[in-house]
Amino acid sequence: MRYAIWLIIILMTVNVYAQKSNKYNTYYNQKKSLFELLPNDKDEIIFLGNSITDGCEWHELFNDKRIKNRGISADISEGVLDRLDEVTESQPLQIFLMIGVNDLSRDISIPSIIENYTQIIRNIQRDSPETGIFIQSVLPVNDNFPRFKKHLNKSDKINILNGKLEELCGELQVTYIDLHSHFINEDGKLNPMYTNDGLHLTGPGYVKWKSVIEVYIPK
Repeated sequence: MRYAIWLIIILMTVNVYAQKSNKYNTYYNQKKSLFELLPNDKDEIIFLGNSITDGCEWHELFNDKRIKNRGISADISEGVLDRLDEVTESQPLQIFLMIGVNDLSRDISIPSIIENYTQIIRNIQRDSPETGIFIQSVLPVNDNFPRFKKHLNKSDKINILNGKLEELCGELQVTYIDLHSHFINEDGKLNPMYTNDGLHLTGPGYVKWKSVIEVYIPK
């Protein structure tokens, strides 16, 4: 009987570990494990998010070695929350966060996304109280492109989410940056001059992004 109980406990432990390991895709785990091994530097400026953040060479774009990219393709708000310890460990100077479009593509509710954002912000404020927090609005999408159908039909929800994020930033006293309005065309969609798939940015899109936020980055 005692052996059977121990066997059950061991199997339950293994199952919990396996579920935790398989919670996100292999790329997430690859990048997370790398981030955890990279050295911390003084006055880091962290760009945190999903593939839209992941796709840029931020330190080169700004010509600033303080800037580090902590974007992971396909990440969601819960994924950011689950890897936040690595980000706050260095007590960064600033964190620029954009996350949420993948949540919406998975039909995660806006209240759930806001709950995760709330916990992210509060954890940063608790674990790295001197860090400047900048919440960047979710970018628009453009459903005139054939790919990413589960993302590109979420324009209305993106607008609602951004409104909720702006309210949350006011409540928690962090900076909200409206990128969305800088990237839309006359149809309210992601301007084709900044994308080639309706979701991700091309070079001119990142240059536009830089032009909006560079005022917040200290020299």
